[in-house]
Amino acid sequence: MLEAYEIFVKYGERMVLDDVSFELADGRLLAVVGPNGAGKTTLLKVLNGTIEPEYGGGASLYDVNLEKRQEILFMSRREIASQIAVVAQENETRFPVTVLEFVLAGRFARGGVFGWETDEDKVAAITALVECDLAGYEFRLMNQLSGGERQRSVLARAIATNARILLLDEPTANLDLAHQALMFRLVRERCSRGSLAVVITHDLNLAAAFADEILMLKDGRVAAHGPPSDVLTVENIRVVFGVDVIVDKSPVSGNARVTGIFDESRSETVDS
Repeated sequence: MLEAYEIFVKYGERMVLDDVSFELADGRLLAVVGPNGAGKTTLLKVLNGTIEPEYGGGASLYDVNLEKRQEILFMSRREIASQIAVVAQENETRFPVTVLEFVLAGRFARGGVFGWETDEDKVAAITALVECDLAGYEFRLMNQLSGGERQRSVLARAIATNARILLLDEPTANLDLAHQALMFRLVRERCSRGSLAVVITHDLNLAAAFADEILMLKDGRVAAHGPPSDVLTVENIRVVFGVDVIVDKSPVSGNARVTGIFDESRSETVDS
């Protein structure tokens, strides 16, 4: 169980997150959506324990808090790293290390005193590379990969940790349609084995197809939270994104389907 409770975060005088609360049970995938500047990335940083919120709110993992300042049980950074895997929006992956070395680095929280990788670490890394369609890339250098290949390598490192919690910030950036679907299927499959995942995405249709729940943010506040069919409504999208859309059901899956209405008199279209 991952719980966020009464999260407030300020950058200077600006309130970036304003009383955000939710609970996410094991096996569930939560998609976080909203316009740029809504507070999505900041929320993931709170959930990862790298930002401490204001006014005593925060986040807890299986009833253990992630903030040291609380006078109750809290997790160390190593404990957090063993439980939570993060795919951040800003990843520097252009160093001249091999793909295998990069993915193995994600296993550090499970390593021995001297940091040497074990056979178990190597198996986990190779398995993750295969799952992310990177078989044969083990000895390619990270700084020689395309943007999409680097993004898949970052996802492979997160998967190789075997962490119970996946926090993914726009993990489909730079990926083609096939690999976008592959990424969500991999995360969905991890959740089916008892993990839970929080995924930031700008693609409302991918969120509708793969998420159990959607958390919609606007100006740091929760605008809507619930099943995709309840959250992805014409009114919610108009209020949060400022655009008009058609919401119907996919004839194949039955999931909610969002289509932007293009108006030449306006420059905005829905990002979905």
